[in-house]
Amino acid sequence: MSVNLMLSRRDLGKLALSSAAAALGSAARIDSTFGGVRVGVQTYSFRDRPLDEAIAAMRTIGFGYAELSARHVQPGDPAAEREWRTAAPLEDFRRVRRTFDDAGIVLYAYTYNIREDFTDDEIEYGFKMARSLGVNRLNSSAKVSSAARVDRFAQAYKIQAGMHNHASMAPNEFSTPADFKKAMEGRSRYLCMNLDIGHFTAAGFDPVSFLEENHHRITTLHVKDRKRNRDGEQGENVPLGQGDTPVKEVLRLMKRKKYPIPAMIEYEYRGADTIVEVRRCLDYIKDVLA
Repeated sequence: MSVNLMLSRRDLGKLALSSAAAALGSAARIDSTFGGVRVGVQTYSFRDRPLDEAIAAMRTIGFGYAELSARHVQPGDPAAEREWRTAAPLEDFRRVRRTFDDAGIVLYAYTYNIREDFTDDEIEYGFKMARSLGVNRLNSSAKVSSAARVDRFAQAYKIQAGMHNHASMAPNEFSTPADFKKAMEGRSRYLCMNLDIGHFTAAGFDPVSFLEENHHRITTLHVKDRKRNRDGEQGENVPLGQGDTPVKEVLRLMKRKKYPIPAMIEYEYRGADTIVEVRRCLDYIKDVLA
């Protein structure tokens, strides 16, 4: 039995119409490469609106690359989510991919978070979704102890699985370089890292040196600015350039070394208007890479 995605059938119809309109209009590829660095956006940045409106916002701002959050395609009803994780119609994902293509935006990666209690079928279906989206990178907030199971399916589907880090420093979470090392040891080249430079900094580590040492195994960067954790409190998210994250240094390293890793903006601090704030993030990055 199929279930409704967060993209309802009405939403999917709107996506189809917007795709047709884009195909008939000027849907040229958007170029958001600056100083040789591909700059895109995590659709989670537009979590305040449905996917069709998020894609319209990306075009308005000028993004040529995107990482799709499952938040934009999963059911709005949490009770329906478990069934969705093993039965979501894969044609819906192919339709989503066509919508990005028609908008002139390269869909580069898919984010599908994997909890420790997921069954093998639930893990595998995330890779089926990614394959239907036509991407070969699946990023995931997962547990260190899940690395072996994730790697097994990453190898089977030949899709890189980027483990996403957080600043919580909780046991079994990806927070420290040691967490990544433990998960990667003995695993295939398909088990990779989705490095969030803001979270990494908040946890007390240097994303510049980590990127330089591990760039060959990083799927995408999540670019945000955060204060460092202090006195047991999580460092807050702040506008780019106002926190402790060495955003400029990371971007300049990317430019200098010509790393083929997209820098995906993930807007999480509180702002008055999403489009205004995400555009501000992009302008900051463009100035750094000029």
